[in-house]
Amino acid sequence: MSLKNAFLHFKTITHHRHLVMRGCFKVGLYKQGLLHDLSKYSWTEFRIGARYYQGTRSPNNEEREETGLSTAWLHHKGRNKHHYEYWIDYDINSKSGECPLTGMKMPVNYVVEMFIDRLSASKNYMGDKYGDDSALKYYLKGHDHYIIHPESDALLRKLLEMNAEKGEKETFAYIRKYVLKNKK
Repeated sequence: MSLKNAFLHFKTITHHRHLVMRGCFKVGLYKQGLLHDLSKYSWTEFRIGARYYQGTRSPNNEEREETGLSTAWLHHKGRNKHHYEYWIDYDINSKSGECPLTGMKMPVNYVVEMFIDRLSASKNYMGDKYGDDSALKYYLKGHDHYIIHPESDALLRKLLEMNAEKGEKETFAYIRKYVLKNKK
């Protein structure tokens, strides 16, 4: 791990956190904004991020390509409730009796944080190439392999589509007024 990459990775994750924090504050999720992705500063995640840092995509993908798995991601998704992967469990009601994995329904406030996280990651990695539809395009590209509860998925998709069509200001206003109205 080079000192330069460690510094650049620190800047990247801190910029991402600040973007998410601002978005969460705009919709009233103050605590989630403050606590977002703190595990990225843990040695388990940070050393991997610094080692595989490229600046244009998640270092977890590079680690995964080199080693076959991402230890940083396994650590991260198990500690951050805004990732749908946190909510994957066995389906004990499966008809087959095999208990396949399934997505559990996420609390709405974490779906909203996941939406803001996706916008912020797109802004962070795409820079000037970011558009209101960027996060939706990324979501659609990988959607076929998601194990996510249908209701959580529908809300995430609705927010990403709204953002692509109407922009962030209107989407955040909708979240405050309708999605999180009972969370206050």
